[in-house]
Amino acid sequence: MCNDHHNKLTSNNRDLQKIERQIDRRHFLKKTSLGLGAIALSSLLGAEKMFGATGSKTKEDIILENYNKNRLGLPHHLPKAKRIIYLFQSGGPSQMDLFDYKPKLVDMFGKELPESIIGGQRLTGMSGSQSTLPIAPSTFNFKQYGKSKAWVSDAMPYLSEVVDDLCFMKGMQTDQINHTPAITFMQTGHQLPGRPSIGSWLSYGLGSDNENLPTFITLVSKNGKGQPLKSSLWGNGFLPTEHQGVQFRSGKDPVLYLSDPENYDGNDRRHMLDYLGGLNDIQNDAYGDPEIQARMSQYEMAFKMQTSVPEVADLSDEPDHIFELYGKDSRDPGTYAANCLMARKLLEKGVKFVQLYHQGWDQHNNCPGGLKHQCKKTDQGTAALIKDLKQRGMLDDTLVIWGGEFGRTVYSQGQLTKENHGRDHHPKAFTMWMAGAGVKPGFSYGETDDFSYNVIKDPLHVHDFHATLMHLVGVDHERLTFKHQGRRYRLTDVHGHVVKDLLT
Repeated sequence: MCNDHHNKLTSNNRDLQKIERQIDRRHFLKKTSLGLGAIALSSLLGAEKMFGATGSKTKEDIILENYNKNRLGLPHHLPKAKRIIYLFQSGGPSQMDLFDYKPKLVDMFGKELPESIIGGQRLTGMSGSQSTLPIAPSTFNFKQYGKSKAWVSDAMPYLSEVVDDLCFMKGMQTDQINHTPAITFMQTGHQLPGRPSIGSWLSYGLGSDNENLPTFITLVSKNGKGQPLKSSLWGNGFLPTEHQGVQFRSGKDPVLYLSDPENYDGNDRRHMLDYLGGLNDIQNDAYGDPEIQARMSQYEMAFKMQTSVPEVADLSDEPDHIFELYGKDSRDPGTYAANCLMARKLLEKGVKFVQLYHQGWDQHNNCPGGLKHQCKKTDQGTAALIKDLKQRGMLDDTLVIWGGEFGRTVYSQGQLTKENHGRDHHPKAFTMWMAGAGVKPGFSYGETDDFSYNVIKDPLHVHDFHATLMHLVGVDHERLTFKHQGRRYRLTDVHGHVVKDLLT
């Protein structure tokens, strides 16, 4: 078979001839002899000893067999979540204006934040040079909602309707105080770019549930303002390139460079890919570079996406009551609400990880007005996604995540008035929430002090959050690793533990 394949692809090109000469009879026998030797050894030792068969199986072992464990032996345990959608709010939403109610601050308006509360914590250069750090109570009204009696401000009226489905994490902490390293840290587990993102780790570890769409898809709200978002946030890092996130855009071409060129009917596309695959097989045999196969996997996926993407990107078949649920913006492709609806459709098609980015939460000035504007853009779409997944029976095995890269300060950045103030970055106490598969609904974990400045109970570090997320999809975060430049890396680096108190 090797010689036939070799002869079929013989070329007049000198470079190709050099590669082909390396695939000779001796090379073929050397490769196949390894396989024959393994078969002979297994017959001598017995298949069970050769492949490490275990004794009696537990109930979980039997159920896990139905998951057809992949080449990495994943999932490690029964997953609660089959898919994830991460609603990332870029810029750092103010926790004390949305979910972390601090009524005692009303009587402390304009007073200096005690040094004992700051405790030597790092301040940014934007407010660290201020001569005073006056306390700025929230201008929003809070009420308790649902059976869980969760506190939510009037900035999020729609989300208040689904609080009994949410698991609040009010003791979140990160190591980074500036946007780019903090966002990178939240998305990859490291503050410097170049590490694989969460979605890439899951694509590498768990594979795809749909052969015609990528495992990991990213959506970014159009016309976003604020800190720029880089493609490295959904990049594959040192993992094979087939595991990078694919960005879907609004408009005629959801995926760049996917459509055929003008005046090309694409009828010979399959033949071209087959021939190109043959050439790449020769190159792979000669050099053994895994990126060769990764590249071919991407070509094949692009070919399949030429028919699958237009179908999934078309929202015209959604009934009117769904558009009404998500709000009028959902009819405008590329808006946050439309992307939430698109995300649900992608999940239905078997996409494992959908990352939605929305910019504009960086309120260094005019925090009350800016926050209200952001909530108006996102609140209805977020709540609608929870309701929509729930009514379809998908919330039981879908994990929904909401949050930014850090929180905001209790003190005002810049001038403080009764109606207006700004808030600076704050990494040591902020709020995120999860909903759906495997997390406790109507639950609040973690507690901050009266100033929403320090975590006084149940802190939850970014690495712990990542470890818990991985656990929910059936992955032991310490065992999913990738060797790169002589070291084994993982999403949680050398940190993180699963927070069992968050789980059902």
